[in-house]
Amino acid sequence: MPEDHDWEAYKVPPTRTPVSERTTSVPNPVDYFQTAFNYVLDAPVTLVREWIEKWQNKNKFYYYHQKFRRVPDLSECLEGDYLCYYEAEAQWRRDRMVDQEIVEIVRERLAACKQREGPNQFQNCAKEMELLAQVTKAYQDRYGELGYHGNARTCLMKQKHRMMEERKAAQEN
Repeated sequence: MPEDHDWEAYKVPPTRTPVSERTTSVPNPVDYFQTAFNYVLDAPVTLVREWIEKWQNKNKFYYYHQKFRRVPDLSECLEGDYLCYYEAEAQWRRDRMVDQEIVEIVRERLAACKQREGPNQFQNCAKEMELLAQVTKAYQDRYGELGYHGNARTCLMKQKHRMMEERKAAQEN
């Protein structure tokens, strides 16, 4: 637009909206109702809500980051200590679920990389493929062939047998 523009062609909007003049001297009942509502209902509710929020901010509780203390492994439990057996079993189940989620996350990352890279997936997603191979091998070494009803005792026995086989193979070499 040139500096000497035509004010008639490009009119400037008004700087402020004109206030309507009251045509009656009778007060508006809506104003009284809004004021009464604010003082009777809204103000107490707002005060209680602010007090609750202030109290909750002092005591933050993140329910989705529940941390369990580590309990002794099944191999560290004393004979006949059934409570220790139960806690070790619960710990093993939590560890298994965490390991399953780790495998699933790595698998999803690889799928996303393959989708993103298309035909170049073999060279651009090599790190993800190698990581998935390592994670699944570790998962299979620990939990493979246990089935759905596997428990901490059978997992411990499997690990013991694997360690004995590795030791026997090392002695033969």
